[in-house]
Amino acid sequence: QVQLVESGGGLVQAGGSLRLSCAASGRTLSSYDMGWFRQAPGKERECVVAISRSWLSTYYADSVKGRFTISRDNAKNTVALLMNSLKPEDTAVYYCAAALPMRQVPRSVSEYTYWGQGTQVTVSS
Repeated sequence: QVQLVESGGGLVQAGGSLRLSCAASGRTLSSYDMGWFRQAPGKERECVVAISRSWLSTYYADSVKGRFTISRDNAKNTVALLMNSLKPEDTAVYYCAAALPMRQVPRSVSEYTYWGQGTQVTVSS
């Protein structure tokens, strides 16, 4: 069992940056593929970034490529999401999630087993 807790959300102006952090307890995150998802009001939850447990593979949604960066610190048992050049359309609740290792970096909600409670990111225009 893994417990995930996100932090770092908030209100930021368009063009600004935020760094989200996901801290894990219960088990080491080095055993899992990790992802960051977001869900805006009235929309489905979508994967924006994911990283394999090996660090060798990453996935970035087209909408965030070049702006968002995922990193993991296995020693601290955390995963971070650095978000630059934020846009109003990035406004959503952001979730950290953990998946059992797969051949390809998991991108769908159903592939992830453990979820955090979410943190709100609001980008004003």
